[in-house]
Amino acid sequence: MIPLRTLASLALAASAFGLCHTANAQGMPNRPADVVRIEGVKTTYVRLASGAPGVLYEPASPGAKAAIALFVMHASGDYLTFSACGELASRGYRVLCANNSTSKSGAFDDGVMDRVLLEMKAGIGFLRSWPGVSKIVLFGHSGGATLMTAYQMIAEGGLPSCQDAAKIHKCPDNLAGLPKADGVVLADANWGQAEMVLLSVDPSVIADDSGKKLDPALDMYNPANGYGRDGSRYSPAFRDKFFKAEAARNNGLIAKAQARLALIEAGKGNYDDDEPFIVAGASFIGNRLFSEDNTLLAASLKPWPLVHADGTVTTEIIRSLRLSEGRGNPTARMAMGALKTTVKNFLSSYAIRALPDFGYDEHRIRGVDWRSTYASPPGNAEGIRVPLLALGMSGHWEGLAAEEIGNHAASADKTVAFIEGASHVYTPCDKCVKPAAAYGDTVKLTYDFVDKWLAAPGRF
Repeated sequence: MIPLRTLASLALAASAFGLCHTANAQGMPNRPADVVRIEGVKTTYVRLASGAPGVLYEPASPGAKAAIALFVMHASGDYLTFSACGELASRGYRVLCANNSTSKSGAFDDGVMDRVLLEMKAGIGFLRSWPGVSKIVLFGHSGGATLMTAYQMIAEGGLPSCQDAAKIHKCPDNLAGLPKADGVVLADANWGQAEMVLLSVDPSVIADDSGKKLDPALDMYNPANGYGRDGSRYSPAFRDKFFKAEAARNNGLIAKAQARLALIEAGKGNYDDDEPFIVAGASFIGNRLFSEDNTLLAASLKPWPLVHADGTVTTEIIRSLRLSEGRGNPTARMAMGALKTTVKNFLSSYAIRALPDFGYDEHRIRGVDWRSTYASPPGNAEGIRVPLLALGMSGHWEGLAAEEIGNHAASADKTVAFIEGASHVYTPCDKCVKPAAAYGDTVKLTYDFVDKWLAAPGRF
């Protein structure tokens, strides 16, 4: 047996699961093929109709909670053994943890977001047909929130929700008729795949094809601009200049990709189907002022429930407990600093419009056209009406996305809450204002809160 607590850091390769099943005459794996052993939990390898691999986690002795099944998937990572799988199954729920077609490459390629939404459809269909399941809840962590909110928005609103005039990329017609889920849980979601690119665009880059030609006046890692390895402080004047240049470069990249797409569609591109789109200083790794200056995005606008180490809950303004990352500039390195995608996928998965007042302060991000893409959880949440939980971790800078998403959600039954001192993967923060031990068992606190929310009378 593998101890349940180990699952928070366990990372089994997806290929290992591929060796652990036998197939029936239709090419589908036999249901009894257990692949991971967790005390009190039955784990079965499954192959979804889309071809994506998954592991179904079920309580060994199902009770009433097992009628609720959670679907877990990330935008690009291998989530077959993510902590939610075993933690929620051990609390009585069925949990299907699935990979998608990006999990090996770790990046979106041409049209993959739309393809992954269809892979999600296969996962929802699988759970709908599983004996004993009556309700399905989508579970999104980090970039997984992009998929979960996009799926549910389109399932509820149909094609008009993702083909409206505001969208940079219009979704394909094959996304019509997605079966709806009954609820959505977002546990330390970020602001979305597209927004994270906007927030990571290095405005000091002079030429998009070179990470070595930088304007020192816009370089956030230049000590003259306020950077320090042990903590940075950027002046209002520098922030304003940085944000204006960041927004301009972001919108320029969209225009550049749209121009290339027009040439491709006219048969004048470098390839018939798509083109590589490599952008210096636009990966998810750095270039965010708030990850170095912890006075930015440091506190919520409103008071929210905060779960403390001893399990008590108070309602208060949420304060970020993180310290500065002290990260160096990754822009000069292609492997770490460049966004490597294609023209079509940039527009579908990574492009979001910045408005003239783009920027952020102590409390929130402003000046973003959240509805210009469906790779945007806040914009997507405006079309979600099923019960929604947005749970943030106060030990990580993505935590405050929970407030933004919750404020946009159309659901009449929505909950925003935070776990004190939890890191992005729910473990106690080891780079916060207090030692990690001061925050208690934040993994348990996180999943106990999700459990209580799921099991609330009348919700499902």
